[in-house]
Amino acid sequence: MSEPGLSVIIPTLDAATTLPATLAALEPARDGGLLGEVLVVDGGSADATVQIAADWGARVLVAPRGRGSQLSAGGAATAGDWLLFLHADTRLAPGWAAAARAFMARPGSGERAAVFHLALDDADPRARRIERLANWRGRALGLPYGDQGLLIARAFYRNLGGYRPLPLMEDVDLARRIGRRRIVLLEAEAMTSAARYRRDGWWLRPLRNLALLGLYYLGAPTGWLKRLYG
Repeated sequence: MSEPGLSVIIPTLDAATTLPATLAALEPARDGGLLGEVLVVDGGSADATVQIAADWGARVLVAPRGRGSQLSAGGAATAGDWLLFLHADTRLAPGWAAAARAFMARPGSGERAAVFHLALDDADPRARRIERLANWRGRALGLPYGDQGLLIARAFYRNLGGYRPLPLMEDVDLARRIGRRRIVLLEAEAMTSAARYRRDGWWLRPLRNLALLGLYYLGAPTGWLKRLYG
């Protein structure tokens, strides 16, 4: 019996510097037969993002700019029994495909979702603190962020209503609908760029993210939160 197909959805916007490594990390799964398709959903890149995706063999879809809109469009345009949503600056570590296969084969996984352990591509000790907090948040609170990836059965994703085209907090919105008890933290890493933390501050950016999350839970409009986020 063939295994269920996996579709990977990657939203992009001027991602030419990071996309090659993201795609390269998928090659073992493509060669091993797990990966059915890769869909790059572009929001109007002005660099070589679309050409890089096409040269690698990914299918390219153009969608209204905004990660929520792009993820929503990508989820609706793929054919796999399983969906893996992945940011364009996130590189899955070796062993991710085995971890994904094991989760997909687990009884009851069709009504659960999985994310990867967050890892940042920086040797700074402050990066380790952010990783620990993010992984604790995903495990204990059921609030992983999008840079940890999301592996979910298509039928379950559709029953939940999928990603909504929100300008911000689209990942938190979907995680809340999945529910804490139905989110699994896989024993494989998603290596994500730490450029935003280096630019905005190792303390300031996490505090700002926490403040925005609090405002979201208080009911602040996501469009207004997006303007604060920058």
